[in-house]
Amino acid sequence: MSQDHESLENLLSEDRTFPASAQFAAAANAQPDLYARAEKDRLAFWDEQAKSLQWDTPWNKTLDWQPPYAKWFIGGKLNASVNALDRHVSEGRGSRVAFHFEGEPGDTRTITYAELLTDVKKTANALIELGVKAGDRVAIYMPMIPEAAVAMLACARMGAPHSVVFGGFSADALLSRIQDADAKIVITADGGFRKGAAFALKPAVDEALKGKHNVEKVLVVQRTKQETAWTERDVWWHEIVGRQSSEHVAESFDSEHPLFILYTSGTTAKPKGIFHTTGGYLTQVAYTHKMVFDIKPETDVYWCTADVGWVTGHSYIVYGPLINGATQVMYEGTPDTPHKGRIFELIAKYGVTILYTAPTLIRTWMKWGDEFPQAHDLSSLRLLGSVGEPINPEAWMWYREVIGGNRCPIVDTWWQTETGAIMISPLPGVTATKPGSAMTALPGISAKVVDDNAVPVGKGHGGYLILDQPWPSMLRGIWGENERYKETYWSRFEGIYFAGDGAKLDNDGAIWLLGRVDDVMNVSGHRISTTEVESALVSHEAVAEAAVVGAADAMTGQGIVAFVILRGGIEHADGEELNKALRNHVTKEIGAIAKPRQILIVNELPKTRSGKIMRRLLKDVAENRVVGDATTLADPNVMKLISEGLQSAKSED
Repeated sequence: MSQDHESLENLLSEDRTFPASAQFAAAANAQPDLYARAEKDRLAFWDEQAKSLQWDTPWNKTLDWQPPYAKWFIGGKLNASVNALDRHVSEGRGSRVAFHFEGEPGDTRTITYAELLTDVKKTANALIELGVKAGDRVAIYMPMIPEAAVAMLACARMGAPHSVVFGGFSADALLSRIQDADAKIVITADGGFRKGAAFALKPAVDEALKGKHNVEKVLVVQRTKQETAWTERDVWWHEIVGRQSSEHVAESFDSEHPLFILYTSGTTAKPKGIFHTTGGYLTQVAYTHKMVFDIKPETDVYWCTADVGWVTGHSYIVYGPLINGATQVMYEGTPDTPHKGRIFELIAKYGVTILYTAPTLIRTWMKWGDEFPQAHDLSSLRLLGSVGEPINPEAWMWYREVIGGNRCPIVDTWWQTETGAIMISPLPGVTATKPGSAMTALPGISAKVVDDNAVPVGKGHGGYLILDQPWPSMLRGIWGENERYKETYWSRFEGIYFAGDGAKLDNDGAIWLLGRVDDVMNVSGHRISTTEVESALVSHEAVAEAAVVGAADAMTGQGIVAFVILRGGIEHADGEELNKALRNHVTKEIGAIAKPRQILIVNELPKTRSGKIMRRLLKDVAENRVVGDATTLADPNVMKLISEGLQSAKSED
């Protein structure tokens, strides 16, 4: 522990380790020598990974690094769509299933690589007819249906950077992204199915386009067949795509040609348009998908439960898996429609072998109860993955035992929209994993935990997670905002990338993510991570999920306020006794310094549609302020219920 408390405290400890079986290790794609090869010559290692792609023109220089700007595989030319589709078809894999699509109402489609390629070629031809050229930006605002992936690949095929906007965002959020990217076309759908009913998407596009923009056409997929308002700029997908030629010759683009823009929310300012280019991004997503998920494309059925509106959907549904020739499951709806066992039912139906999902969904499953997964045959699973936020050890163990049957290695992955691809993760078959730890940087990646002076901390200490060497899939900037790019990611430590996450090294040197540094609480001079207190709370048998914030406190600077969801079957009856038990449990797990000042039992937490907890809204409640903007929440009513619950709890004190 640092004497001046400038670094984060290292509080919780975890000694359990889980090596993969000898059988898994022997057959794993990643072998232990991968680390040594990358360490010996990092650029030669990335050259080797890039050669797994199909390049039409080879590169003449691996890296040009002018901090904070990188260019990778300079002079090389390739096409993202060719690497994801044409290559497999021309090499005789066209009949392999690319997607098993399951609509929420139960409709299904099985799409082979050859069929997907035909769809993408016809869509590219349709976009050409609509006036799209290489370099034009295309906004995509879609439900989770195959046409979303087709649209992305068609844009990539013709060199038109796509900007996918999550289908849960409002018209205002959509307009701001259309304006920032100066999109020429919007691709959307009449609607989609969610929570057992059709929801409309096209009206949000119409509302957004009442603002100032340069959009010329709106291409609309007919999914729900609900009544849809129509204007002169609107074109039905099935009408224009349906009559196109199924031939389209893809053009090669420079390795640094922009592939996509993806907006990530700023806390106060407008969203940041993170943009990624082609060669380096495709290299790293293909390599990490192959090694981290141990993909065996001939036999595996892989399912990433993310939406294409997030970077996980870009990297580990569309680009990485398709480049590797994987067979995937794509599901349109929610995990509890029409019942809470829907995900497990689909795992059994399609024989899913690899499942990649978010801790928030894992904790939701815990809350619902073991009976839902136990009602289905999950024996096909051989590997589990976690993404989106740090996973607490309790949820990790439940995932391993209940979903994975104590036989599946778990890859807990750390990365960001900005990094483009996984950066820190166990390698299954190589790494003996610890519940809750992302373990170590992948071969070819340099990640360190440092103090305020950018000096690496020792084992057993916490600090800031930084990346001190460029990597192929790194963002190339914030679209149109060079100064904001430098200020946001490169200003804290000179020449070093820092995106705001805290981390600690345990006594073995494994990396533990501690969430955003912004979420660190300062209690009596001790810098304590919200993640560790949440993890301690969730390790109590009564708790399914917890969110912790630091609220202003006259005595200690900040006091810890916890919002807790109980597991299914646990009664709220004796709130006072449970409250005391939970506070004592945190003291036992971490120490008295981390004992919550207040615990409020709630039915839900404020989460975005991607599952991230919005702690700033909870902090507003804890400090008796007017709750800030809640429009991006999956359920905006949650904050009203929490506020009312806190007020009634205070009146009882």
